[in-house]
Amino acid sequence: MSTVRVGAEVLGWTAVLAGAAGVALHYSPFDARLPVLAAALAPYLMLGAVLAALLFAGVRSWAGALVAVLVAGVAAWTQAPLFTGGAVTGSGPEFTVAQANLLFDGADPAAFVGAVREREVDLLTVNELTPAALDGLAAAGLDALLPHRYVSPGRTASGTGIWSRFPLTGTVEFDGFVLNQLGATAEIPGAGPVAVFALHPVPPVYGIDVWAGELERLRALVERAPADRPVVVGGDFNATHDHAQFRRWLTGRLRDAAEQSGAGLLRTYPADKRYPPLVGIDHILLAGGRAHGVETVALPGADHRALVARVRLDS
Repeated sequence: MSTVRVGAEVLGWTAVLAGAAGVALHYSPFDARLPVLAAALAPYLMLGAVLAALLFAGVRSWAGALVAVLVAGVAAWTQAPLFTGGAVTGSGPEFTVAQANLLFDGADPAAFVGAVREREVDLLTVNELTPAALDGLAAAGLDALLPHRYVSPGRTASGTGIWSRFPLTGTVEFDGFVLNQLGATAEIPGAGPVAVFALHPVPPVYGIDVWAGELERLRALVERAPADRPVVVGGDFNATHDHAQFRRWLTGRLRDAAEQSGAGLLRTYPADKRYPPLVGIDHILLAGGRAHGVETVALPGADHRALVARVRLDS
């Protein structure tokens, strides 16, 4: 056996193992530091199976190629929901939802408000909202665009806010979380009351148990929203589609806007590096409606890209 063939097979089997590890991390239910942190990079590991298939085919190692193709097939299955989407249905009103993490008061207020204006955002959820950022956004004209707001600014990452073109009632801040978590009811013409949540569970680096616990408790809060009204959830979940802890949110009536629209892997973080964002941890979730035209938007000065979705309610 030639040196080239041996090297290709060693590299191929290593790549197969990387792909299999990505699949295993996608399905991992464990609230342990290493699998949780590594799961954010699962799609990149899964690409190893594709590389392996090419390597094995190149040296005509058909057994290895078969294994690699099988692993690649399972990997593709895990990501397919993000790319398939479906037709927009429903006869209810349409509106635009945006979610943004401002990096404390790092995001450029004028640029941010300009993006909100350009995309005709009707409902906005914001994380890492400081008092200085709140003043900057007001000075840049956000309150003129979206005159109804419920905000709980805080130091560094704790602040959260909801802005709306529609009146907000029933505002509530949920206690017992590290960062501020908000809820409200938007009175949308033609739809009636719509439950709105702006959420920000702690990142897993804060503590895996705390992160997993907050995700589960926040999910329970949202699930308690009245079943007869639509729900819109925006937030920096500090979790990707490849975290089983996040996908539990999608086992009930909630659906991921990016998944509904077939938008693919919408990577939002980190957005302040020389390389493109690597992971998608910002999400818009819906019940009683369907999203289309979902995209990410650059925010100068922030370390996240914003997420924008056009939503049509079911009725």
